[in-house]
Amino acid sequence: MKKSTCDSDMCEQLCEHPQTICLAKNDMLPEGEARQITEMFRLLGDMTRFKILQALSRRELCVCDIAAVLQMAQSAVSQQLRLLRGARLVKYRKEGTLVWYSLNDDNIAVLLQQGMDHIRHNEKG
Repeated sequence: MKKSTCDSDMCEQLCEHPQTICLAKNDMLPEGEARQITEMFRLLGDMTRFKILQALSRRELCVCDIAAVLQMAQSAVSQQLRLLRGARLVKYRKEGTLVWYSLNDDNIAVLLQQGMDHIRHNEKG
């Protein structure tokens, strides 16, 4: 029995499946939603912003505390928070002279956890 080797990531024969193609096209997100999701993932692709979101996934923090956790200047942290706020990943509230940040919703924490679970699963296997 001859063992088949697969050294190409392309089909060896052009053979489209119209019904499958139609189903896949119908499953595609509208352009606007796809753009929003890719923007969210672009923002998550920055280490500093990821760390901010990770810290906020556990508790609400003021800007001073986030800066201390990340060992960064408050102005640098504020700049990143402004981007995350613009993408509606975080929300804030003012309490006197303090500004407290938290995740905008629980789905963001779930997304971060799933990413971490994926990485840890791949390290084991």
